[in-house]
Amino acid sequence: MEPGTPRTLLEAVTFFADPDRAHAYAVKARWPNGVACPRLGCGSAAVQALPKRRKFRCKECKRDFTAKVGTIFEQSPISFSKWLPAMWLLANTKNGTSSHELGRALGVTQKTAWFMLHRVRQTMKDENPVPFAGEVEADETFVGGVSRTSWQARSGHVKLQHGPATGKATVFGMVQRGRDGKPSQARAMLVPNHKASSLIPRIYENVVPGSTIYTDALRSYRQTDRDFVHDFIDHSIAYVNGRVHTNTIENFWSCVKRTLHGTYIAVRPFHLDAYLDEQVFRFNAREDNDAGRFVETLKGADGKRLTYAALTTTHPRWRLRPGRAARAEARRRMTQSEPIPGTSDRI
Repeated sequence: MEPGTPRTLLEAVTFFADPDRAHAYAVKARWPNGVACPRLGCGSAAVQALPKRRKFRCKECKRDFTAKVGTIFEQSPISFSKWLPAMWLLANTKNGTSSHELGRALGVTQKTAWFMLHRVRQTMKDENPVPFAGEVEADETFVGGVSRTSWQARSGHVKLQHGPATGKATVFGMVQRGRDGKPSQARAMLVPNHKASSLIPRIYENVVPGSTIYTDALRSYRQTDRDFVHDFIDHSIAYVNGRVHTNTIENFWSCVKRTLHGTYIAVRPFHLDAYLDEQVFRFNAREDNDAGRFVETLKGADGKRLTYAALTTTHPRWRLRPGRAARAEARRRMTQSEPIPGTSDRI
């Protein structure tokens, strides 16, 4: 942890209020052994500081650069005085921070705050996860609101599909129970459905063969019996049978759904993985203090990039759904169409 790192939110806001101090902290956190050129193929340590412009000049490639180049902050006009408090808030608020709330707190628009939060979530993603071992709980859940029925369905003209996954996104998660004095660790991801073809490959990718896996009675998990010690609990009979239970992963799901239902309200499926990464980060770092979580978030900013164009490129299936603009255009065409020929019975 960097010397002088704030310990509380009040200290963080006061400490980073000075733009020069916030910039110096970000530079020291990125280059603890001295500033180096971030340009690919260069990396020279022969750098000249330009403090008045908060820039640096590489003496090898003769180019100017800032501390934001090569990070999630690249090409952002927002200063570190606002970026660092935003990272502090998202890393330490258990139920997340909405873009409206962050926008009011920082004095930026909701659109800007939404983009900032998604870039911070990029830093929370674990790029090189270590496979789980020992005792692992696996479970799936469904995220989304109740599907709204049309008038045809209410009148009985259309038969609705039934099931817990109808109109919802399927999320698969695993929790490695605490071992060697370390707390339990979680991992979650979006999957197409809760069939074995979607769940079993994720287990093999994230769990060492030979480990013990505890699940519920879903038949999709039965194929793990070949390479894992698999035991399951039937929730229609009991929730705990000795060490056989899924209460830890269920606890993680409760944290996820409180965040999605209470703070973010309506998360699109193509953005759901980012929100899961955020919750996984906070769950896995729950034993650390606020300053430690903030420092870990800031360390993950280097070498990552997220543009607004890439963020707002929606899923193809979502683009095919008629939205407000399509419905408004249809109504406009109906009103502008020629009237039905004939005489009116009105006087």
